Amino acid sequence: MDATPIRKPIQRSKWRLLLGTAYYRGKRYWEWTFGSVRFSKKRTREPLPCRIAEHQTPMLRQLKDVDMWMQHNKVTNLKIAMERLQGLTIMPGETMSYWRLIGKPNRRKGYVEGMVLFYGGFKPGVGGGLCQLSNLIYWITLHTPLEVTERHRHSYDVFPDANRTQPFGSGATCAYNYLDLRIKNTSDEPYQLILGMEDGMLTGEWRSTKPALYRYEIYEKQHRISQHYWGGYERYNRIHRKIFNLDGELIADEFVTENRALMMYQPFLESGS
Repeated sequence: MDATPIRKPIQRSKWRLLLGTAYYRGKRYWEWTFGSVRFSKKRTREPLPCRIAEHQTPMLRQLKDVDMWMQHNKVTNLKIAMERLQGLTIMPGETMSYWRLIGKPNRRKGYVEGMVLFYGGFKPGVGGGLCQLSNLIYWITLHTPLEVTERHRHSYDVFPDANRTQPFGSGATCAYNYLDLRIKNTSDEPYQLILGMEDGMLTGEWRSTKPALYRYEIYEKQHRISQHYWGGYERYNRIHRKIFNLDGELIADEFVTENRALMMYQPFLESGS
């Protein structure tokens, strides 16, 4: 059975948002200091020998009503964040925390204003655009034995699909520091994150000390668009993955996550609209 459909959004006051953000950030700081999770922090300069998974995404995209300066500033922000993650090596039993490693984006660290999604729209914000990096890391992680222990879906589907190559909802939204991306190494081998920028593409790969034993195929089920009584449209799907051994035999078909997002554009557009 599906979870409860999305309710009509409630516009929170500025003070409600500020107090809520402070509360949830405080809980994270407490957990980082006193919690039991063993976080990864080791970074290795020399790449590990075996590539396990890789992917790349274009850094500059023309989005409806979005000025390109936000896209160019995003590249600046990505470069700074990547430096904090480059070569990160998750040892067996350790967990990677996206925000614990990157820290709070601010001007003092060199971050500039980029696009930040907000209540179904967007606005300029310092450090904007870092969701592209968390999306990339999440996607390549789904093609490894690593376990995603925390991931958050987007609540709004802001822009229509344009040359989409991955299923809807296959990314991971992030907001410092309470919407985190966490990945645990439950294997017996270290896993190393390698990031880069090449020919206008943001690149990422997981590497390890031994070759991959499995191949992964990510796909969606039950993709649909439905209208609620209050007029809004909801987009829904479930992400699954098939696991194959080196002989190409299917050994597992796993549920990964479900997504539901309020659409902020008109659905069912005619071709070419």
